[in-house]
Amino acid sequence: AEFDEICRVISSTRPTAVNLFWAVERVRKAVRDAGPKTVADMKKRAAEEAVKILKEDLLINEKMGRNGARLIADGDAVLTHCNAGALATAGRFGTALGVIKAAHLDGKRIRVFADETRPFLQGARLTAWELKKEGIDVTLITDSMAGYCMKKGLVQKVIVGADRIAKNGDVAHKIGTYTIAVLARTHGIPFYVAAPLSTIDFEIPDGEHIPIEERDAKEVSHIGGRRMAPDGVKIFNPAFDVTPNEYVSAIITERGIAERPFEQSLEKLR
Repeated sequence: AEFDEICRVISSTRPTAVNLFWAVERVRKAVRDAGPKTVADMKKRAAEEAVKILKEDLLINEKMGRNGARLIADGDAVLTHCNAGALATAGRFGTALGVIKAAHLDGKRIRVFADETRPFLQGARLTAWELKKEGIDVTLITDSMAGYCMKKGLVQKVIVGADRIAKNGDVAHKIGTYTIAVLARTHGIPFYVAAPLSTIDFEIPDGEHIPIEERDAKEVSHIGGRRMAPDGVKIFNPAFDVTPNEYVSAIITERGIAERPFEQSLEKLR
């Protein structure tokens, strides 16, 4: 009973991201099925399953990267949002950045625009660092510059990761993703989502059923520990938004690329 409660608490820490629920449940089932006699046995079985998940994730991300790389043309400039690279996964490739890295390894000359991703700055702190380390041409922009860059013809593709995808292809991802998707559609730019099948929640029909996590107000009012907003001002800080499937050009998975209608194409890849 205590083990089940620990699993429940871990899952409750991130209500939007479905991969956490999937991984915790998989470890919980592995421990239960093994019928451990002691706490040490439980720890050992949990660790074994976690390592197995890690190794699988590395292979899944590599396959996803290869599948998505063919959507990126030589000379493309790609805009990405938040961090969906090695730092957000088991390592090496990542999801959205895995596609970019695979295209780079194929010898394609690509450039990346990484928006800073307010309020927590994952794009500035993580994505820009990760791409620079890989030797990929990356330019950091503020979130509010995305539309300008698209209008000026500086961006040819958009690729992002996902925290949960509904059965119909609605995509929950870092706050600001929906805005970028609307801008991309307005400017006729393909908007791709890269995510493993474990991110697709076939139990929910659409994005309206995805819970949206709200985070600490200090993430908005403070930067680098310093207050930037007036003391006492009201703050709204949803961590994610949902992009309706009509704004999504394709969903890249480890088993192939899903296109509209997503309900049928995702089911075939399941």
